[in-house]
Amino acid sequence: MSISSPAPESVTSKVSPPAASRAAFWRVFGSTFVTIFLAELGDKTQVTTLLMSAQSQAPWIVFLGAGTALVTTSLIGVLLGQWLARRVAPATLDTAAGAMLLGITVCLLWDIAHL
Repeated sequence: MSISSPAPESVTSKVSPPAASRAAFWRVFGSTFVTIFLAELGDKTQVTTLLMSAQSQAPWIVFLGAGTALVTTSLIGVLLGQWLARRVAPATLDTAAGAMLLGITVCLLWDIAHL
């Protein structure tokens, strides 16, 4: 009676999903971090927290307040996005987001042209 070892495929299939899941996690996390970091860099929120920190002389309290506010607004965005994803097709969401960004751009350009 011989003892056979498991086939490489069965070992690979048991190891791959967690590794693939970890890779997917870091891919989504990394792209989200970079996108939000670059979008928020130098915006009015950062300038406001800079001024509040300088004025209050309490940088850690300003950091905690601003951080909590940003986490809360991000949570609202995630929950709203999850709710919308269950009810609206991805192509419709892409079109709606593009139309809203285009509308904002047109409004900003209109304001600049009429200053």
